[in-house]
Amino acid sequence: MELMLNMMVPFIIAVVALYGMLHRVDVYDALVCGAGDGLGVLIRIVPPLIGLLTAVYMLRASGALELAAGLLGPILERLGIPAETIALLLVRPVSGSAALGVGADLIQTYGPDSLVGRTAAVMLGSTETTFYTIAVYFGAAGIVKTRYAVPAALCADLAGFIGASWAVRVLFYG
Repeated sequence: MELMLNMMVPFIIAVVALYGMLHRVDVYDALVCGAGDGLGVLIRIVPPLIGLLTAVYMLRASGALELAAGLLGPILERLGIPAETIALLLVRPVSGSAALGVGADLIQTYGPDSLVGRTAAVMLGSTETTFYTIAVYFGAAGIVKTRYAVPAALCADLAGFIGASWAVRVLFYG
C-alpha cells in the first residue's frame, strides 16, 4: 500500500506528460512557462506576506494580544465562546501558523477532550486566515481597494467562531 502511495505522484506526472504528448503539446516548454508564471505570482505575493507576518510577531511580542484578550473576554463569554480561546480568535484571522500554535497550546493545557480543546480544534477548522488570504489573493490580482471584503470576511469569521463554540456545546455537552 505504501509503495502504491509513493508512486502516485510519478504516475500522475507521467500520465499528464503522455496526455500532452498525445495532443502535440511541448510538455517541457509548458512546464517552464508555468514555472515562470508561478515565480511572477510569488514576487507579487511575498511583500504583503512579509508585512503580515511582521505585524503578527509584533503584536505577540508587544503584549497587545493579551491586552485585547482581556478586554474582549466578557463580551465573548456572553456569546458562548470560552474566554480561554480569545487569543485564538484574535490570531486566527491574521496568521494560520500562529493560530495553530495557540490552538496547540490550548489543547495541551486544557486537554483534547475538554470544552476549550474541542472548541479550539473546531474553530481552527471552521474559520479562515482572513488577512493572509486577502493579502495573498488581492496582492496577486493587483487589487488595492478591498472595499467590503475585509468586514464581510471578519463577519464570516465571527460566525464561524460562534458556530464552532455552539456546535461543540450542543454535540458534546448538550
